[in-house]
Amino acid sequence: MQAIILFGVLISTYLMVIAKRSTSLIRAFRYQSFCLFLATLIIAFNEKQLDLYIVAGLLFVIKVLAIPRYLYRFLNKIKANEDLGLFINTQLSLLFALGFTYLAWVFARRLIVSDYALAAIVPAAAFFMVLIGIFLMIFRMTALAQIIGLLAAENGLFLLASTVSGGMPFFVEIAIFFDVFVSVIIMGFFIYRINKLFTHIDVNKLSRLRG
Repeated sequence: MQAIILFGVLISTYLMVIAKRSTSLIRAFRYQSFCLFLATLIIAFNEKQLDLYIVAGLLFVIKVLAIPRYLYRFLNKIKANEDLGLFINTQLSLLFALGFTYLAWVFARRLIVSDYALAAIVPAAAFFMVLIGIFLMIFRMTALAQIIGLLAAENGLFLLASTVSGGMPFFVEIAIFFDVFVSVIIMGFFIYRINKLFTHIDVNKLSRLRG
């Protein structure tokens, strides 16, 4: 079951890479977060820890429901162009993603000292999500895509922390959820101000205003 969920995490992450429109990117992030919610729920069931059940519930409410809905409503409000603006086209982006998959697997195998190869699958998936999040922040032109890239990288770190060394302390996880949610609200406000002043959210165009 866990392998199927991890496969869903990888597929949703690949969907984020090939997305050309903001709505598609938000939808892929929602799928990724839902798969992460299921993975956390399974870990909570196996470990029989109440705090992990609470974290899974918060993950569902904040990242599966609240943040995507907020971003959808935000897009409708500012009426921004849904085109993400790709520095690298989808075909080349997919090749980068395949390369990141291999690098994440090699790094996880070196990090996890075990004769059982499957033990490295979860860390490899987590590293892959972090790399893709960074990739989106660098190679997508819109501020919204960069926010989702940051959220995807944070999902990867969360997956890694949930499976290595017993996970993070409960109150640390709650604080991270709160910080992520507040950060999205603040970044949304700044995007609104950018769109209002410059009639677009393309950060590549904003760089031309220097000097």
